[in-house]
Amino acid sequence: MFESFAEIQRDIAERLGAASANRKLPMQSPVVATADADARVMVLRAFDSEAWTLRFHTDLRSPKCGVIGDAAPVGVLFYDKPEKVQIRVRGVGRIEHNTPLADQAWSESTNFAKRCYLGDGPGAASDVATSGLPDWAEGIQPSDEQVAPARANFAILLIELQELDWFHLANSGHIRAQFSRVGDDWEGRWVSP
Repeated sequence: MFESFAEIQRDIAERLGAASANRKLPMQSPVVATADADARVMVLRAFDSEAWTLRFHTDLRSPKCGVIGDAAPVGVLFYDKPEKVQIRVRGVGRIEHNTPLADQAWSESTNFAKRCYLGDGPGAASDVATSGLPDWAEGIQPSDEQVAPARANFAILLIELQELDWFHLANSGHIRAQFSRVGDDWEGRWVSP
């Protein structure tokens, strides 16, 4: 089935591209780990198959933004249980806030999603269970004017991929391949699962 590096690279690109466009696919919500050994589930918003970059949305006040900054190692774990495919990637992450790409990501988001950046910052302490949103924003789709202040807290995490690890579980025998970026190309190698 998967007998060449080209097939596997194509599979990785197709899975990541599909996951960024379809919220029902399991790979749309991977685990993202930062250099401080903190990990969290995030929603994959975009995959650029030409540049091999991943894009996620985040709150600028989140501790991970301070850890990542302009350039830091980031790892991402994708798993598709029905297909029995695991993809682990490593790359260099950067946080963008006041850039054209961040502006575009903000403009493409729904007001319902934008409202998440209105409330308290991630990790803010509370005496009661809370979404962190202002009371008036609970359960509604706010207007453009109501979400405008949230833009100050919105950022994107871009990860330029440097290493790929593809693992397919199969009764007939697991298959695993790894790739390292060499300039604009990828160098593949077979490894034991």
